[in-house]
Amino acid sequence: MTQVSIVTSQAGAVIGDDDGMRFLPVGDSMTIGATGDFTWRYRFWQHLESQPGLPYEIVGPRTTLYDKEVNAPLSHAYADPAFPPAARRHLSGWGEGWLHMAPVIADAVREAEADVLLVSLGLIDLGFYTDAEQTAANARAFITAARTANPRVRMVLLPVIPNVRAETDALFAASCAHFNDLLAKAVADLDTAASPILLASRPPGYDIHTDTYDGTHPGPTGEHLLAAAFTDAMHQAWDLTGPYAMPPAPSAAVPRPATAPARETQPLPA
Repeated sequence: MTQVSIVTSQAGAVIGDDDGMRFLPVGDSMTIGATGDFTWRYRFWQHLESQPGLPYEIVGPRTTLYDKEVNAPLSHAYADPAFPPAARRHLSGWGEGWLHMAPVIADAVREAEADVLLVSLGLIDLGFYTDAEQTAANARAFITAARTANPRVRMVLLPVIPNVRAETDALFAASCAHFNDLLAKAVADLDTAASPILLASRPPGYDIHTDTYDGTHPGPTGEHLLAAAFTDAMHQAWDLTGPYAMPPAPSAAVPRPATAPARETQPLPA
């Protein structure tokens, strides 16, 4: 089971396995995925399906993958075509970050009646749009906006996992680290008993050279590790769903479809 580091002051023992939990995945290119991907959302859905008697719904206004050939989120070509359309729902976009999601999260939460937000954002902000302080301010605005739509909404936030750019750009690497510190501070400041927030740690052992296919976007092993980070945080803090069962290494090493287009090594704005 993936171990997580949880930064929260209010959430302990306030949440059980509620009936009909509605999960809303929110993210950037690592979450929406591109043509030929399974996505960590798919791995999370598989986990929920493995929990006997757990009523749930995956919600959100979008269902597609990003299609690089047309530079738009128009693809339905998931690696597993049996991924049910209703379970494909999300609020994520290639080239979108906290900057883009803060203005739209309230409507998404309200319309989907979301109970739990699973959020992976920040890399694209720091890479193209805002510095660490501005990105943290947008994260706080996102949290505040989500609560206007549902004052009891719960959130699990994943810190930024630096991509291959951080290996050669020391300033970018420092910005990622600084933002993660600011995000932890925001979680500690804004966590409440009514609307608890968890900060999951970077999955232990996550290696951009083996768990991504281009230094940024998760491959099959990375997808499992990201899904486990969210799942185990909720299990350990809230006793919500069971622990994530990582597959044996041979099962995780599923090759990408040969028809999948090659993509850049860092997220690009849509």
